[in-house]
Amino acid sequence: MRGLPIAGVLILMSQAVGAGPLPPSGPPLPPPAAPIIIAHRGASADRPEHTLAAYALAIEQGADFVEPDLVPTKDHRLVARHENEISGTTDVGAHPEFAGRKTTKTIDGESVTGWFTEDFTLAELKTLRARERLPQLRTANVAFDGQEAIPTLEEIIALAKAASARTGRTIGIYPETKHPSYFRAAGLPIEPVLLAALQVAGWTRADSPVFIQSFETGNLKALRGETKVRLIQLIDKGISADGVSYAAMITPAGLKAVAAYADGIGPARDLVIPRDAAGVLGSPTTLVADAHAAGLQVHPWTFRPENFFLAAPFRKGVNPLDRGDAAGEIRLWLEAGVDGVFSDRPAAAVEAMSPARR
Repeated sequence: MRGLPIAGVLILMSQAVGAGPLPPSGPPLPPPAAPIIIAHRGASADRPEHTLAAYALAIEQGADFVEPDLVPTKDHRLVARHENEISGTTDVGAHPEFAGRKTTKTIDGESVTGWFTEDFTLAELKTLRARERLPQLRTANVAFDGQEAIPTLEEIIALAKAASARTGRTIGIYPETKHPSYFRAAGLPIEPVLLAALQVAGWTRADSPVFIQSFETGNLKALRGETKVRLIQLIDKGISADGVSYAAMITPAGLKAVAAYADGIGPARDLVIPRDAAGVLGSPTTLVADAHAAGLQVHPWTFRPENFFLAAPFRKGVNPLDRGDAAGEIRLWLEAGVDGVFSDRPAAAVEAMSPARR
């Protein structure tokens, strides 16, 4: 949990030694905001990822934001896929009319073979159907293969707005711009299309229910001059696609530099609480405190319910497909002070935050 504001600490200290409360030095500080729940690709533990069904179930489970990974089509529309290569998440390989579209491309320095969204019009992509990306791990999700189309950004915004009106809660979107340098070089930049859709939605203010995230830095810096919506710098290990060291980024000086263009960071969860190859957890790092000192929110990724992904103390049984104590694991990161979590099963995050969420 996040610490008390300094004024609150001083008041408690003065009361503890028998003195009267200190006079107020200004308007009272607002209470810390409750951590947000971000549905990672929707409720992707329970439905094939990046489908309207996955997003709708995530909202039903209690998500505050749904996360679409955005990639462009040939006719420059934005659709939700984890990658622009879609052989693992759609039935494109079963469409003989598209057999000739299979190709090999170099994306962020890696050679990838398959079918790519930028080689299809939106109308063509709409003839495909989504399927489970991890069928050997999430066997129950296979039952939903073939039921859902690839959703557009506009459809996801409409879903969030309709859910907000129906539930009385504010449901937002948390889009990731995938491979922005690659698509900019291909003449299909993601950012102007995204900003145009947010403009139509009326989501242009700093308090709009939107976060835009990226593993790259250049597009976030450019976006800072074009929009007031909140921006999140994603952080992994190694080097970003536009050549920035993530290790340097999470130093106090690096976080201060991030704060010049972003409102928060989305670090890999192990950067907050490390674990070894056996899944044994170490002590929390100083990343959350350092980020907060720089004025940045912290939204780590990704919390998943299966034993295969869980840290050792939260696994139940030995079958990697079985589900363990995902809520218990999330609680550790909440206690470390994070401001939100990416979860494949938002219901587990809701349970972790109970009773405040109930």
